[in-house]
Amino acid sequence: MNIAHPFIEGNGRSMRIWLDMILKKQLKKVVNWQFVDKTLYLQSMERSPINDLELRTLLKENLTEEIDNREIIFKGIEQSYYYEGYEKDQE
Repeated sequence: MNIAHPFIEGNGRSMRIWLDMILKKQLKKVVNWQFVDKTLYLQSMERSPINDLELRTLLKENLTEEIDNREIIFKGIEQSYYYEGYEKDQE
Protein backbone atom coordinates (compact mmCIF):
# COMPACT_ATOMS: atom_id res chain seq x y z
CA MET A 1 0.00 0.00 0.00
CA ASN A 2 2.79 2.40 0.74
CA ILE A 3 5.17 1.87 -2.16
CA ALA A 4 3.96 4.25 -4.88
CA HIS A 5 4.48 7.96 -4.24
CA PRO A 6 3.18 9.83 -7.29
CA PHE A 7 2.79 13.17 -5.49
CA ILE A 8 5.29 15.55 -3.93
CA GLU A 9 3.02 15.96 -0.91
CA GLY A 10 -0.04 14.10 0.35
CA ASN A 11 0.70 10.52 -0.70
CA GLY A 12 -0.33 9.07 2.65
CA ARG A 13 -3.51 11.12 2.86
CA SER A 14 -4.41 10.21 -0.71
CA MET A 15 -3.81 6.52 -0.01
CA ARG A 16 -5.99 6.57 3.11
CA ILE A 17 -8.84 8.37 1.32
CA TRP A 18 -8.53 5.96 -1.63
CA LEU A 19 -8.54 2.97 0.74
CA ASP A 20 -11.66 4.24 2.50
CA MET A 21 -13.40 4.73 -0.85
CA ILE A 22 -12.63 1.14 -1.85
CA LEU A 23 -13.69 -0.24 1.53
CA LYS A 24 -16.89 1.81 1.42
CA LYS A 25 -17.78 0.50 -2.02
CA GLN A 26 -16.75 -3.12 -1.51
CA LEU A 27 -17.46 -3.78 2.18
CA LYS A 28 -19.77 -0.91 3.17
CA LYS A 29 -17.21 0.00 5.84
CA VAL A 30 -14.48 2.60 6.38
CA VAL A 31 -11.53 2.80 8.74
CA ASN A 32 -12.14 4.91 11.82
CA TRP A 33 -8.66 6.41 11.71
CA GLN A 34 -9.15 8.19 15.04
CA PHE A 35 -8.58 4.88 16.80
CA VAL A 36 -5.58 3.69 14.76
CA ASP A 37 -2.48 4.18 16.91
CA LYS A 38 0.12 6.28 15.09
CA THR A 39 3.15 4.23 16.13
CA LEU A 40 1.55 0.88 15.36
CA TYR A 41 0.25 2.19 12.04
CA LEU A 42 3.59 3.61 10.90
CA GLN A 43 5.46 0.47 11.96
CA SER A 44 3.01 -1.79 10.17
CA MET A 45 3.14 0.41 7.05
CA GLU A 46 6.93 0.18 7.07
CA ARG A 47 6.78 -3.61 7.20
CA SER A 48 3.80 -4.01 4.84
CA PRO A 49 5.79 -4.48 1.60
CA ILE A 50 7.21 -7.67 3.14
CA ASN A 51 4.21 -8.82 5.18
CA ASP A 52 0.92 -6.92 5.31
CA LEU A 53 -0.82 -9.10 7.91
CA GLU A 54 -0.03 -6.68 10.73
CA LEU A 55 -1.44 -3.74 8.76
CA ARG A 56 -4.54 -5.64 7.67
CA THR A 57 -5.21 -6.71 11.25
CA LEU A 58 -4.75 -3.19 12.61
CA LEU A 59 -7.10 -1.69 10.05
CA LYS A 60 -9.66 -4.47 10.34
CA GLU A 61 -9.90 -3.85 14.09
CA ASN A 62 -10.86 -0.25 13.35
CA LEU A 63 -13.45 -0.69 10.62
CA THR A 64 -16.84 0.91 11.10
CA GLU A 65 -20.11 0.68 9.24
CA GLU A 66 -20.71 4.40 9.76
CA ILE A 67 -19.83 5.11 6.14
CA ASP A 68 -21.95 8.25 5.91
CA ASN A 69 -20.74 9.80 9.15
CA ARG A 70 -19.01 12.97 7.98
CA GLU A 71 -17.25 13.40 11.32
CA ILE A 72 -15.51 10.04 10.93
CA ILE A 73 -14.43 10.91 7.39
CA PHE A 74 -13.13 14.38 8.25
CA LYS A 75 -11.50 13.25 11.49
CA GLY A 76 -9.78 10.59 9.39
CA ILE A 77 -8.31 13.25 7.12
CA GLU A 78 -7.25 15.24 10.18
CA GLN A 79 -5.63 12.11 11.62
CA SER A 80 -3.69 11.71 8.38
CA TYR A 81 -1.85 14.95 9.07
CA TYR A 82 -0.96 13.61 12.52
CA TYR A 83 0.47 10.42 10.99
CA GLU A 84 2.59 12.56 8.69
CA GLY A 85 4.20 14.49 11.53
CA TYR A 86 1.95 17.49 12.00
CA GLU A 87 0.86 18.29 15.54
CA LYS A 88 -2.53 17.03 16.58
CA ASP A 89 -5.00 19.70 17.69
CA GLN A 90 -5.89 19.50 21.35
CA GLU A 91 -9.61 20.07 21.81
